[in-house]
Amino acid sequence: MLARDDQDSRKRTPLHGLHVSLGGKMVPFAGYDMPVQYPAGVLKEHLHTRNAAGLFDVAHMGQIALRPKSGRVEDAARALERLVPQDIVAIAPGRQRYAQFTNADGGILDDLMVANFGDHLFLVVNAACKEADEAHLRANLSGDCGVDSLTDRALIALQGPKAEAALAKLCAEAPAMKFMDSGPRKVAGLDCFVSRSGYTGEDGFEISVPAADAERLAKALLENPDVLPIGLGARDSLRLEAGLCLYGHDIDTATTPVEAALEWSVQKSRRSGGARAGGFPGAEKILAHFDNGAARRRVGLLAQGRAPVREGALLFADSAGGEPIGQVTSGGFGPSLNAPVAMGYVPTASSALGTQLFAEVRGQRLPVAVAAMPFVKNTYKR
Repeated sequence: MLARDDQDSRKRTPLHGLHVSLGGKMVPFAGYDMPVQYPAGVLKEHLHTRNAAGLFDVAHMGQIALRPKSGRVEDAARALERLVPQDIVAIAPGRQRYAQFTNADGGILDDLMVANFGDHLFLVVNAACKEADEAHLRANLSGDCGVDSLTDRALIALQGPKAEAALAKLCAEAPAMKFMDSGPRKVAGLDCFVSRSGYTGEDGFEISVPAADAERLAKALLENPDVLPIGLGARDSLRLEAGLCLYGHDIDTATTPVEAALEWSVQKSRRSGGARAGGFPGAEKILAHFDNGAARRRVGLLAQGRAPVREGALLFADSAGGEPIGQVTSGGFGPSLNAPVAMGYVPTASSALGTQLFAEVRGQRLPVAVAAMPFVKNTYKR
């Protein structure tokens, strides 16, 4: 049982009191005291998000404003391109893009969202990496940009097919937004930043709100019977079904974007022969992977039984004998599929769809097949 002083040492988001009042089961996550589930349970929370709308507290994540000292947002974009392999200059005002901070070996320091707010860039980074990310930005970009950690803001995600209707009652502009639109919007009269994006594979929104107003906004959304609070357990199973990476598990400092099957996130302008090819940490290795292929690749895996294949399970080419050829990085039960789902890394030669592999679970090798991701079709409003 967790000692009281250990629990008290965890950081709390502005919605902590609301989670407790709603019966949230609180657990440690990235240094925070966060709800893993509510009384409805993970399975019902997951399916409710797929069928209606779920409200997630993601205020533990980092929000950073990157402000160009020149006053020209394109200068902030060019500066940020020194740290990420994505085309930041091409992000139009009011739009956002998925990116990765890379290291000198081509590995991923963190993945993040980058939005163009017209006069500055707005970044959302992972909770466990946010202090390191901020230090990384300051160390490398402070000559060109001001780096402001927006610690006075919370972040709420509203996800699911009924998210638009729920948010439209508080934000008249919500229905007109398309997937990856992002920028300042009024929500319930509050000055928010709203993006049409998320981490579930469903249509939905992420709402940055002043921390002091976060609970009021969350309660206003929860007044809608279509909206239920959702914990970290269902957040994980939803993103796994959507084939989305979890930093520190499916991607890390030893994984390149190509190995991670994230080629789609690196635009042609930054690849070999592009207008601004390279110029980011690890470019030589990453571009070599684009040009020549990588030795391993992240793949989806479907078990051919009912037993979930969990993170850490070793993957083999044969049902008996031989050395492991890969490892599962995320795995569990997919409630929408009513079947186990997983992802992991295998040699590229073994990454073709339908390839038969075997996962070691409690000393037994269970058959799994390489499968297409996402496991559940996404419903983004494009």
